[in-house]
Amino acid sequence: MSYDAYQSYQAVDLGAQTAKASPLELVLILMNGLLDELARARAHIEHARFEAKANSLNRSVAMLNGLSSALDTDSGSEVVAQLAELYDYCARRIHEAGIRMDVAVLDEAVRLLGTVREGWEGVRDAKR
Repeated sequence: MSYDAYQSYQAVDLGAQTAKASPLELVLILMNGLLDELARARAHIEHARFEAKANSLNRSVAMLNGLSSALDTDSGSEVVAQLAELYDYCARRIHEAGIRMDVAVLDEAVRLLGTVREGWEGVRDAKR
């Protein structure tokens, strides 16, 4: 299967997933996509693929911005405020990893975001 065909397949599958997803499931889909993209960015950094690294990191920051903009900041919730700060921190670390070509900095963001994803999964599981 060619890379273009694979991307088309992924787009159709993602479209099917999002069409029937709850807001919580959409967050998890986006978190999973973000972590997948960060794994690709890590490989691009390791192999000095500068343009691909920049594209992956830009997509990652865009996904973080999407997650952050979906937060209900008007609620006054401390958890929401802390999540917004964490997303912002991770975006800054991702940017720094790209500038420094440093996978250790990127790995820090991945660990933090992995913990956040586990939290969202716990919320989903508690609602079932």
